[in-house]
Amino acid sequence: MYTNTGYRNLNDEQLEDYEVSLRINCCGVYRLLTLPVMVTNRPFGRPDYQILYIAAGKATFQLGNELREVPAGNMVLYLPHQCQHYSYCLADKPEVYWLHITGKEVHDLLGRAGFSENPVVYTGISPRYQDIFLSIIREIQLPRSCSEELSTLFLRQLFLYLERFHREGGNKKSGIRNDMEQAVHDFHENFTEDIQMEAYAKKLHMSTCWFIRSFKQYTGLPPRQYLTSIRIQKAKELLESTNYGIGQIGQIIGYENPLYFSRIFKKYTGLSPAEYRKSQL
Repeated sequence: MYTNTGYRNLNDEQLEDYEVSLRINCCGVYRLLTLPVMVTNRPFGRPDYQILYIAAGKATFQLGNELREVPAGNMVLYLPHQCQHYSYCLADKPEVYWLHITGKEVHDLLGRAGFSENPVVYTGISPRYQDIFLSIIREIQLPRSCSEELSTLFLRQLFLYLERFHREGGNKKSGIRNDMEQAVHDFHENFTEDIQMEAYAKKLHMSTCWFIRSFKQYTGLPPRQYLTSIRIQKAKELLESTNYGIGQIGQIIGYENPLYFSRIFKKYTGLSPAEYRKSQL
């Protein structure tokens, strides 16, 4: 199992301290690699709020008396002291980001993000969400001056993206949305391949222009740029968690030419792959 987590050293009283405005208690990401099933069971929940973002695949959640299968592009909310039972299966290829938060502002922020009536909210799939979670994790893992303030700022940014999505009617289902969900899923599954947008649009019975326009409206990025963002995110993970050479990592994510990979990586991150790896030490 791939895991990347950050925890603050807090006791139970601090976890439910609602004198603070807003605080992140812990944050992480799980991705099953070999473990067939991962189950979390907290009969009495936790003292704080938990939000889980299904970035890829799907997961199963017990919510009240209902067992719900939640696909990618949704976030799930557990309230303080609410029974938590959920599971991930290797066959579903899940990638799940999560965080636990406390504060007197949480209730209002959740309502504005669309959680007032339903513990499962459709949020769309966006690399922005993943970047925010990973930024929070890094601030908690390697605390420096202003780390707590910066991590809270990233959390507010996440809530603002969710509020915008909710206000713009992101919860409305449509055939186009289903097609874009499938496209996002396919891109995550096949990001190392040279996906031809014309051929992919034709498979969806769309013109190339309409596919690109719909995809950008759904994800915030054109399809080719979205595919590149997936590759860059995977490259970051490999640079952080392995000792593979730069050329090897480029090949793993779909770039045969290491110089081209380095150029693309620097364009998106502002750092060369070697500089990025050094910055994470």
